Amino acid sequence: MLSRITLDTERTIGAIEPNLFGGFLEHMGRAIYGGIYEPGSPLADERGLRRDVLDALRELQPPVIRYPGGNFLSGYHWLDGVGPRAQRPRRRELAWQSVETNQFGANEFIAFCRALGTQPMLGVNLGTGTIEEAAALVEYCNAPTGTHYADLRAAHGHPEPHGVRYWCLGNEMDGPWQIGHLEMDEYARKAREAAKLMRWQDPAIQLIVCGSSNSQMPTYPEWDRVALETCWELVDYLSMHYYAGNRDGDTASYLALAAQFEAHVDTLAGTLRYVQAKRRSKHRVYLAWDEWNVWYKARTMQGGWTEAPHLIEEIYNLEDALVVAQWLSVFLRRCNVLKIACLAQLVNIIAPILTTPSGLLRQTIFYPLQLFRRYASGMALDALVRAPSYETAQFGAMPLLDVSASYNAETRTSAVFIVNRSQRETLPIEVNWQSADRSGAPASIETVIQLAGHDPKAANIFDQPDTIRPVRLDPLP
Repeated sequence: MLSRITLDTERTIGAIEPNLFGGFLEHMGRAIYGGIYEPGSPLADERGLRRDVLDALRELQPPVIRYPGGNFLSGYHWLDGVGPRAQRPRRRELAWQSVETNQFGANEFIAFCRALGTQPMLGVNLGTGTIEEAAALVEYCNAPTGTHYADLRAAHGHPEPHGVRYWCLGNEMDGPWQIGHLEMDEYARKAREAAKLMRWQDPAIQLIVCGSSNSQMPTYPEWDRVALETCWELVDYLSMHYYAGNRDGDTASYLALAAQFEAHVDTLAGTLRYVQAKRRSKHRVYLAWDEWNVWYKARTMQGGWTEAPHLIEEIYNLEDALVVAQWLSVFLRRCNVLKIACLAQLVNIIAPILTTPSGLLRQTIFYPLQLFRRYASGMALDALVRAPSYETAQFGAMPLLDVSASYNAETRTSAVFIVNRSQRETLPIEVNWQSADRSGAPASIETVIQLAGHDPKAANIFDQPDTIRPVRLDPLP
C-alpha cells in the first residue's frame, strides 16, 4: 500500500529553536573524568579536555549543555569546584556513592563550553543548598568585579563575567531518591525565593523550574501545577524528564513510543495554559525537556566509593536509534511549546559517545542526533501522513510511519524525517509539497540519507564501529 506525506510551507507549527538539540553532563561515572576531561592523556589538550571528544561533539553541535547534574546537583556545593585545584576538597558523593575530586568545576565547564562553541546551562542546588548559595553562584558567574564573589572569580583567573544565561532551579525535587527531597509546596516556595535572589543578581537570566521527574510519578502533573502557580512570573521554562526503554522486549510498542512522548508534552502544555489563564498573566512559560534518552539495559548506579566508576554505560542498538529519531520528531511537532531539550547524557553515561583511554565510539543514537541538528531548521511543518497501521500492545493501532519536517525560508531548504516502524517491510512513500506561490516547494532532492539495518538489536562496538551508520543514497528523480 502506498503511503502519502503531504507538506505545505504555509502550514507551520512554530519556529525550531536550536536549543532543542542540547546536551547534558553530570558528575556521574565517567561523563566528566575519563569522558570530556582526562589530564595527562595523549588525547587531551593543555586544559585536560579530550580533543577527540570535542571533535565528536562538534559533529553534534549541541547549542546548550546542562551541568553539573542531575542527582549529583542536590548534594553539590559549587565552591568546592573553584579555585586552586590543590586546595579543592575530595568528597564522598552520595547520589552515586563515588569519590568526587572536584578537579573539574564551574570554570572548567565554562572553558569546555567555550571550546565547543555552546552555551552553558547551570543548575543550582536546592536540595542541601540554600537560596543564598544559589544567588552567590549567579554573582560569581555573571557580575562585574567589585563585590565578593565576582572578585573571587577574578582571583581564580576570570576577570570578565561568564554571562551564563540558563539556570535550573534544582533537579527532580519531587523524587524521594533526591538528596534533600521536598514536598511540592516546600519546593515551590524555595524555588520562588531562589529565583527572586538570582534575578536580583542578574535580571537577564532565564530560569527553569523543576517539573515532575517523569510522567509516572504519583504527583504528576499536580506537582507541575503547584510549581508553576507559585513561581509563574519568575520563571521561563518548566522542566520535564523521561527515559524510554524496551525492558519487555516488545519492539512493536517500543517503536510507537512517540505516542507517549506527545501525550507527555500535551499534558504539560495544558498545565501551562491552565496556570497562565488562572493567573491572568501575559507572561509565557515554555517547556524544557532537559533530561531525555533511551535507558533500560545498564543499571549499575552505585560507584563503591571509587573515582569515575563505570556507571550506566548503555550500549545502544538500531531500535534505540529509531526511538531517538522519533523523539526528535516529536520535538519538531511540539516546537510551539517545547523550546529546550537536553539529551542525558553526552559522553559515557547513557550517551551517544563512549570513550576508552585510546579512542572513542559513536553509538547508534549518535546519528539521528547529528542528522536532526544538521538539517532541521527554520519552521516545523504540520505534515499530513496517510500510512497503513499496525497493532501494538501498549498503544493499539499506530501508523507505520512517523514523520516530521522543516522548511527554512531564508536558506530555501527543507528536510523530511521519516521512520519506518515496520520490522519486516519496506514502505513505498509519495511525498507531495504544496506552496502558495511554489517558491517554498523544493525543486529537487539534493540528499537522501538512510539509517537502517536488518536486525533491530544490531549495535556499534569498538571492534565493529560502523555496523549502524548513515548511508547516502542516490537522490530521487
